[in-house]
Amino acid sequence: MPRHVSSKWKKTAALMGSVSLRRLVPETTRFEGAKLRSALERYGMVYIKPESGTHGKGVMRAEILGDGRYRLRYGKRTQTYSSCGAMADEIRRSIRGRRYLIQRGIRLLKHKGRVFDLRVMAQLTPRKMWRTTGMIGRVAAPGKIVTNYHSGGRLAPVNRLLSGHMGENSARSTLRTLERIGVNAGQALRRKYPGVCEVGVDIGMDRSLKPWIIEVNTSPDPYIFRKLPDPSIFKRIRRYARAYGRK
Repeated sequence: MPRHVSSKWKKTAALMGSVSLRRLVPETTRFEGAKLRSALERYGMVYIKPESGTHGKGVMRAEILGDGRYRLRYGKRTQTYSSCGAMADEIRRSIRGRRYLIQRGIRLLKHKGRVFDLRVMAQLTPRKMWRTTGMIGRVAAPGKIVTNYHSGGRLAPVNRLLSGHMGENSARSTLRTLERIGVNAGQALRRKYPGVCEVGVDIGMDRSLKPWIIEVNTSPDPYIFRKLPDPSIFKRIRRYARAYGRK
């Protein structure tokens, strides 16, 4: 049984099978020009991402501007178009026939002017129970639309990032919610793919403080948790990983 599921489309379908999670999953569809226009009309901003891929590579952001033009951001490049059709043509040239998805855009919270999201690590324990074992924040590099550490993002404790947007009690409640999301995501992926033993859930908080599941990785990088002040978190993650056979 495979432990790693590369298709974001398949992982999204697995999350949608969970009653507790489906309301937290932004609407996602396969890329087509007509679907791009429809999603932009509904949400104003969307992300276009490869169906398979890691580290935020290939991710684009498209949005409608106030004057009716369209803007596409890719890496640090920005291009403006007079029509959605012209922008869709440019996207098609860029993706060259590869499978891409359109995902509803979430206006993420910011830390010192840069967007951030939260990586929640959940693992199967030696007793075959799911447990959230670590959380860490990822702050986008200047001018970047993705937060990934491998794309220049900066790691930070979750409490530090949340403290600028909510009080202490609300932050504690949010952490408990994030822990539940991690466990539920692990259970949802393992129900569909019984080989899955760990998940890294990327969660974005919108301006109303609602958490959204942006993506799930079934082979998440455990080493980012060495950046946290508490060394016991990484030690626990490695102990559980060894128990289910990860090198």
